[in-house]
Amino acid sequence: MPKTKPQRPLKRRKTLPRSKRLPKGPHGGIELLLIQSVENLGDQGDVVEVRPGFAHNYLIPQGLATVVTDHHRRMVEKHRARLREIEKARLSKLKTFADELQKESITIEANANDEGHLYGSVGASEIVAALKRNDVSLTTDQIKLEGPLKELGLYTVKVRVAKEVEAELKVWVVPTVAADEAS
Repeated sequence: MPKTKPQRPLKRRKTLPRSKRLPKGPHGGIELLLIQSVENLGDQGDVVEVRPGFAHNYLIPQGLATVVTDHHRRMVEKHRARLREIEKARLSKLKTFADELQKESITIEANANDEGHLYGSVGASEIVAALKRNDVSLTTDQIKLEGPLKELGLYTVKVRVAKEVEAELKVWVVPTVAADEAS
């Protein structure tokens, strides 16, 4: 008769005591209050229902969510109010910057033929470089061109200072002056 190994008793899954369990939502998930905005889930202060593993393994250990209580709701609302004030101040600064930018006008020299067509083109990087010479720092992502500038003349270029703030900038594209023509 073959010998068989003695069977070990099955391990029971450890459950948390009632005081440590997270509150269940109406759909069987866990209800949490988001401390910070989480992409594809919700914004700060929202009450969301997630699966237990997502709550225990990611949201709570990362400090992105907490248990829904009145105290936590008040704390998140105070923090939200403070963030709104900071955002309002930032937007007012950006609007004044956009107003100053609209008063600006930059000149970019480019090689062109006699009809005024450029041999190359003027793009966002050239505009950013010209602005940098005037002590204005922007990125190429903020310059919104409908296409490259391929002729001499005056252009009005949109500049997105922030998501909600846009300005218009006057860009003069002029022919380069050769050294022998200048003298």
